[in-house]
Amino acid sequence: MNRLGEKSLKTLEYYEILEKLAAQAASEAAKEKCRALRPLDDREQAELWMRQTTDAKDRMVRQGSPSFGGIREVGAILIRADRGGTLNPRELLSVASLLQTARRALAYEAESEEKSALSPIFGLLSGNRSLEEAITTAIVSEEEIADGASPELLSIRRELRRISGRVRETLNRMISGERSKYLQETIITQRNGRFVVPVKAEHRGDVPGLVHDTSSTGATVFVEPQQVVEINNQIKVLEGREEAEIERILASLSAEVSMYKGAIEQDYDALTTLDFIFARAKLSFEMNAAAPSLLESGSRVRLLRARHPLLDKDKAVAIDIAIGDDYDTLVITGPNTGGKTVSLKTLGLLSLMAASGLHIPASEESEIGLFEHVYADIGDEQSIEQSLSTFSAHMKTIVSIMDCCGQGDLVLFDELGAGTDPVEGAALAVAVIGYARQMGACVAATTHYAELKTFALTTDGVENASCEFDVQSLQPTYRLLTGIPGKSNAFAIAARLGLQPTIIDRAKEQVSTEDARFEDVLAELERERRRIEKMKEEAQRMRSAAQSERDRMRAERDAAEERADKMMEGARSQADNILKNARMTAETVFDELETLKKQSQKKASEQNLAAAKAALRGVITQTENEQRRGIQKRVVDAEEVRPLAKGDRVRLLNVGGVIATVLAAPDRDGSVQVQAGPMKMTVKVNEVRLVEEKKTAPKPKMQPRRELNLRSAESEVDVRGMSAEEALFEVDNFLSRAIMAGLPAVTVIHGKGTGVLRNAVQQHLRKNKRVKSVRSGVYGEGEQGVTIVELK
Repeated sequence: MNRLGEKSLKTLEYYEILEKLAAQAASEAAKEKCRALRPLDDREQAELWMRQTTDAKDRMVRQGSPSFGGIREVGAILIRADRGGTLNPRELLSVASLLQTARRALAYEAESEEKSALSPIFGLLSGNRSLEEAITTAIVSEEEIADGASPELLSIRRELRRISGRVRETLNRMISGERSKYLQETIITQRNGRFVVPVKAEHRGDVPGLVHDTSSTGATVFVEPQQVVEINNQIKVLEGREEAEIERILASLSAEVSMYKGAIEQDYDALTTLDFIFARAKLSFEMNAAAPSLLESGSRVRLLRARHPLLDKDKAVAIDIAIGDDYDTLVITGPNTGGKTVSLKTLGLLSLMAASGLHIPASEESEIGLFEHVYADIGDEQSIEQSLSTFSAHMKTIVSIMDCCGQGDLVLFDELGAGTDPVEGAALAVAVIGYARQMGACVAATTHYAELKTFALTTDGVENASCEFDVQSLQPTYRLLTGIPGKSNAFAIAARLGLQPTIIDRAKEQVSTEDARFEDVLAELERERRRIEKMKEEAQRMRSAAQSERDRMRAERDAAEERADKMMEGARSQADNILKNARMTAETVFDELETLKKQSQKKASEQNLAAAKAALRGVITQTENEQRRGIQKRVVDAEEVRPLAKGDRVRLLNVGGVIATVLAAPDRDGSVQVQAGPMKMTVKVNEVRLVEEKKTAPKPKMQPRRELNLRSAESEVDVRGMSAEEALFEVDNFLSRAIMAGLPAVTVIHGKGTGVLRNAVQQHLRKNKRVKSVRSGVYGEGEQGVTIVELK
């Protein structure tokens, strides 16, 4: 990038964005990558960077952020190890920390089953758990090697501790014995790595041994007593062996690091790259940014709801700004402090960020085409009193831009032509913009000159834009309005601030008729724009209200459908229960009928048996067929023809529409007894519907119904020795037979035992609606071994 391009990056505050990016990275190497980031003019590479940022952000949403805090600079360490040098504990721990970070990054990648733009980078990681554990097992800290680093080191240190204990034991006896009076203090200390005791200088001759040190006052000498000299010598020898063993361990680990030098370097490069990418994702979260679409061709920009990334995101006003599509030049006008310069910087800075693979604080519907270069001449001062030197400085930059700009560039001018005679400055501004367009560049410029507004109105490919200003409150709204030239509002602002009307009227007289007419047109355009804005807001409000009403109606419809589904589910469940009960009753009847068949020798009995089976199976089959068809609604007649009477045929609404015959007129409670095949039941009048016979159809001859000759069921059942489940099933079948036989009471024999079976049977019977009472037997009935059941 040329010097002018670097200056433009500084002008547009691109480097401040890079510092914010570097603050998100964990490792120094990644921070340097952040600071070295520059915009690309290669769309494919920029698209890859953007995809990496997006994928990293998506990963953070699903899995959180991987940890890169363990990345250490290992370049120099690996070079020294490769040359045969022995690494110190700190350097080895740095290698282990890097390997541990690589291992955790691999585990992070393994959590995701989807491939992404990050997968090739994660694929470069290898890690080395065996080397990592070898280092961390052998080295406790930068100053300490673990005892278990090798068997030899463990043996040496055990011997050292044993001999050191002997020395202390010997010296403890000394300082607590007769010679303690010669000591300055009754303590054991060390000098030059040997155990000594502090002896008063005047009693030096009373404690035989070697003097290793003297206190600063000379009052104390540190003596190694003769008794421990030899033991201290042994300690020195062991310490020498310890150092040699530690050196050997470090050399061995260093050689292993050298062996994997290439893989470790690759892990380091991949981790710093991932740290750099995830820093971009973190910056996107911080700025509440999104990925724009990078256009395949054309140098054009369309930013929607864009904010300057260095402004407070909660206070900055979002703007829509575009260039390079229908027009290649944008002239931005408006009052001072109205947001013109911020709009210009937002356009340039967000274009640079997108070309660098960074998300931008704008809508994800924004579109950006890559520019070859972005050149900017934007002054920091916003004063109307500009000296000739300031004009010269700006002109020098403009000259450099004119020498460099070309096809596919974006050129930004702030207050173009200001700082000199207004007439000459406006003419110069028009000429500069025209030349830049002729060279193929897109141009955005801010100005106060009316000549530039006219130039934009009368020139194809040039568009006006203005920063909105509320004259009533004398406050800018910071909204950018494209297609409308800005009004200076100087007279209105002056009047609002209290300038005398006579002065303002005199000032208006100084304005040429043509300029005054132009300002009137702008004022009319502004009024029309505000009227359209109000209409648009009202239309949006009505649209929102209609949307809310539609959502409410949809919610009510969904709720109604859900209620209907629940009702249908309840109906199906009820039908299933009825069918289940019918089958259980049928099985009971079948058992009883089989018993009758075996006991009966008459042909009539066999015919009755076959007829009963056929009728009962017909009822069940009809119920099953109705259930399979999934009846959605029950058809209920608006009014019945007449009250029910004995012999009427009715449809049972709660049993799948089965046809039954009324056995007796309804009672006072609204219940009626009906018979479906061989089954009799009592139902409510509102649960049946009368089936009227067609008058035109001839009544078929009714075959004489053969009554079933059912014998009385037995009055007791024995369930001793059964499990609770088997016993309850047997009791239910027994009760069905007893009820059909009309028995008033029955006996269940379960035995005394532990009482578990008795309790299960009695609790089950109390829940049966056909049982009137349940009690244990009394003396003469079987007492606790039986249960007497009274039936309804």
